[in-house]
Amino acid sequence: MREVSGYAPTYGVNARCWYQAMIICDHDLVAFLQWALPQLGRRWSGYRKVRGQVKGRIKARLAELGIDDLDAYRSHLEAHPEEWAVLDDFCRITISRFYRGRATFDALREEVLPALARNARKSGRSVVRAWCIGSASGEEAYTLRLCWNLDVGNDFPDLEFAIVGTDAGAHMIERARRACYPEGSLKELPNGWSERAFEKTGDDQDPFCLCDAFRRDVAFRLQDVRREQPDGPFDLVLCRYILFIYFHEDTQYEVLTDIVDRMEKGAALVIGPKEVLYDGAPFEPWFESHNIFRLQS
Repeated sequence: MREVSGYAPTYGVNARCWYQAMIICDHDLVAFLQWALPQLGRRWSGYRKVRGQVKGRIKARLAELGIDDLDAYRSHLEAHPEEWAVLDDFCRITISRFYRGRATFDALREEVLPALARNARKSGRSVVRAWCIGSASGEEAYTLRLCWNLDVGNDFPDLEFAIVGTDAGAHMIERARRACYPEGSLKELPNGWSERAFEKTGDDQDPFCLCDAFRRDVAFRLQDVRREQPDGPFDLVLCRYILFIYFHEDTQYEVLTDIVDRMEKGAALVIGPKEVLYDGAPFEPWFESHNIFRLQS
């Protein structure tokens, strides 16, 4: 373990005991995040209710470095610029489950995906393509696959549906490719879907594994959307609970410009229920109550 100037390194059981005994007051955490997040291009307002995830990661990092409190960690960041990348990684929020936002997925399944499929067919294309940004452990991307295989695709046997999920966390990508989940992750699926799509073949922690038929044409890539994006064009882009809630407007503009460049004419964009597109974004409401938009022609 690297020694930090002015602080004693910790090892083994002592490090674990230090971690367990360390207290980070919420007031101190808020002050630290309000200082640090803008320097990462992130917005404090997005973290008010989910800062507990970040707190746990920072607490473990302080124990790893042998640092006593957030003031000392602030000094460490200023003295070691490379540590900002570590902190940025800690600020990724990884809350996900299948069919998250039932009304949104109902609209996608009943209206949006069929319309996109008809548009693809009319354009002479044989594949409908979707991109899930911040795909975490795969639940959102696989939910789209379930919607297609168990419902929408029955009306479009001549079309294929290809999905790519991107995430900046290597551990999340590994979990997505494994495709095994706890029972709680499946609770919002429509009746009968979990029985048709999952087998109880995993371990005690993630016992329910997605059947092979629902993994086909679903790919996951380790990419930070701020720096790298998959090749398009896409008919559907899901960018929920990430860009328009956690990042500054300048970052939103830059990333959305890259997203638009990878969208088909008339493609759909889905953002989170409380998120707002910046003024002048080239989209028109499709299902505004569900924050589903269509790219303007």
